[in-house]
Amino acid sequence: MISRVELFPGRYHDSVRLMQASRALQDVPGIDDALVAMATELNLSLLEDMAFDMAAVAGAGTNDLLLALRGEGEEAITLAHQVLEDALSHKAAPSGGLDAPDPKTVGTAADAGEANIVLLSVPGEHAFVEAMEALHTGRHVMIFSDNVPVEQELLLKQFGADHDLLVMGPDCGTAVVNGLGLGFANAVPPGPVGIVGASGTGIQQMLCLLDDAGVGVRHALGTGSHDLSEDIGAISTLQGLAALDADPSVDVISVISKPPALPVAARVRAAAAECIKPVVITFMGETTLEEGAGEVLAKLGKPSVRYASWEVSQDDHRGGTVRGLFSGGTLRDEAHFVAMPLLGDIGKREGDSGHTFIDYGDDEYTQGRAHPMIDQTVRIERLAAAAADPSIGVILMDVVLGFGSNADPAAELAPVIEEAISAGSAVVVSLCGTRGDPQNRDAQASALHAAGASVWLSNAAAAMEAARLATTRTAV
Repeated sequence: MISRVELFPGRYHDSVRLMQASRALQDVPGIDDALVAMATELNLSLLEDMAFDMAAVAGAGTNDLLLALRGEGEEAITLAHQVLEDALSHKAAPSGGLDAPDPKTVGTAADAGEANIVLLSVPGEHAFVEAMEALHTGRHVMIFSDNVPVEQELLLKQFGADHDLLVMGPDCGTAVVNGLGLGFANAVPPGPVGIVGASGTGIQQMLCLLDDAGVGVRHALGTGSHDLSEDIGAISTLQGLAALDADPSVDVISVISKPPALPVAARVRAAAAECIKPVVITFMGETTLEEGAGEVLAKLGKPSVRYASWEVSQDDHRGGTVRGLFSGGTLRDEAHFVAMPLLGDIGKREGDSGHTFIDYGDDEYTQGRAHPMIDQTVRIERLAAAAADPSIGVILMDVVLGFGSNADPAAELAPVIEEAISAGSAVVVSLCGTRGDPQNRDAQASALHAAGASVWLSNAAAAMEAARLATTRTAV
């Protein structure tokens, strides 16, 4: 068995392309371990966790490409290099039989069609220029990119508001416009509800809870996770609220956010009170998304529902703390809010002692990597590490389905969950998805359940179950 670690200075590739290349390397005969990624702090940490020699990446920067291979011999390593080059240089064939080259700028793309929304997914340092160009063409903008400075976000949103254009993002992972999902969105039919949310997974959970209750959503306008900060002042949230109030196809409005700045929360409440239509506000730390969905249903004159779960008796797990491994920041914050009365203090960063709930979709973990809803590598490694840690008794994690997410997350997670349970941990999964999602929600639930996890469609209920196990467990 031989190992090889190489660094390619200044060779940048986007995170999705690198994820695809990593998967291609995993299938090379004779290769046992492979990592190809930008040399960010997180990826270097992952490299060290995989027991590769770190000397080869000394002085590496975030714009440098790293390659780590462990295989049976030089022949396998050489083949892996060829597969990597093919994966990184591959270009998709033109669609629709057209030979016209893809547009190179937002302006030329706008000139070529009649779309009124521009969706941007570029490295954060380039997002401002592209978004401003899109706004100057008179189009609304959805900025999927993260790691955009707040000063640039403020300039974009002020310009948008001055020109009656909505800026969704930066860090806007989910939107639904007139029934069409953008970014990470779940398969839901159009209906009488409009959502405006400063949280992607919060919107997704609301979409899924309402869908399970038989209610569709016409629009879900993501604003980006920083919109309700004092720096931004809810510029996009207030625009979205006004737009939904004026839309005749919307009967009830739902506003969703992680804990907002107090003065900004007051501003949003005042605007909601002025709306003609009923507005349900769900701020993490005050209420849960399940409670918010119940209030929306009540405003529509529909009964509340009991959300499905696939439960497993895990009361005989080993004693210890709870480790939360989340891909969604709002789902992490909601779980923190629900579990804290039972667990006490809960840390939010790696290295914190005791109970910890970590959002691996946060900017610091996604730089140079695909979002964990796409690429589960980091969370799988952390899941395995938690299972091997005798101080951890309960592992709580979300699995978020929908368009753009991992095609079969349960297949990747199930073997590690089985190992965790065999080691004495209890595993609780919050499954965010609809029956119409491409991953087949109920099949995903069954696979995770068969691996030994308790599976809940309500994130709040999953967090409560994890806290219950931690406080009423019987150690083996």
